[in-house]
Amino acid sequence: MTEQRGYWREDGEPISAREAWDIWARHAYPLLIDVARTYHATITYGELRDRLFAASGIRTSALLQNWIGEVLNRVIREARRRGDPPLSALVVRLEDGMVGGGYEEVLRVTGEAAPENEMAREEHAAVSRLACYRQFGAALPAGGGVPALAPRLQVVVQRRRAQAPQPPRPVCPTCFVQLPMSGPCDSC
Repeated sequence: MTEQRGYWREDGEPISAREAWDIWARHAYPLLIDVARTYHATITYGELRDRLFAASGIRTSALLQNWIGEVLNRVIREARRRGDPPLSALVVRLEDGMVGGGYEEVLRVTGEAAPENEMAREEHAAVSRLACYRQFGAALPAGGGVPALAPRLQVVVQRRRAQAPQPPRPVCPTCFVQLPMSGPCDSC
């Protein structure tokens, strides 16, 4: 038996990539709303793919990175049309918890400037996720919640901070001994 290639329905009927993207986008919207109903929840690209395949009955042999952006771009435009926050902020990479470069389509659609770096993009996505949680009824803590990096990215950031070299403590100008944390030199 030959392995199916391209895009197809469960019954094996081939469909165009564009048709698959449109159908997946229609399924992605409610799936992402469900994710947004849990405070600080995210979904990985792979989890979203698996849910889209199950919900739509459409499959592809194409690599995920070659089509998921097309689906999320449709979700971004639909969210903008409805006046909803960008649900694509909820979709993160498995390996590091980041939204990735495709998130910048949100900024293009809203007319915002491109972020200066990856962390600025992630901070924008954190604010967008909080807007999603608020919009779609997540149980928020007192005060309405706070923007937060995706849980996996938060772990990565904390690990990097812990591993970062600490700045050297100052040295006493008289005896050249490193000063204690309390400040004044114990030897002088």
